Amino acid sequence: MGVFEIKEFKNGSEGLLRAIVDQTKKGATSIIGGGDSASLVNNLGLSKDVSYVSTGGGATLELMQGKVLPGVKSLCDIDELR
Repeated sequence: MGVFEIKEFKNGSEGLLRAIVDQTKKGATSIIGGGDSASLVNNLGLSKDVSYVSTGGGATLELMQGKVLPGVKSLCDIDELR
């Protein structure tokens, strides 16, 4: 899995993504995080079949852990957005 751009690895990466899509259709929440993972989802035209796609894998994991992301905090500190 991974390195889907290389023919020998494409089937594993695509197979995992299709399994995630199947579970999403059954009600699971699916979060795709990371530039390469997002690229795979977009290249296969499956972005609408998962719950969320982020190009920031590390930031996505931190947000899921409940950490405050500096960019989000900055936006929330702007009075007009409150």
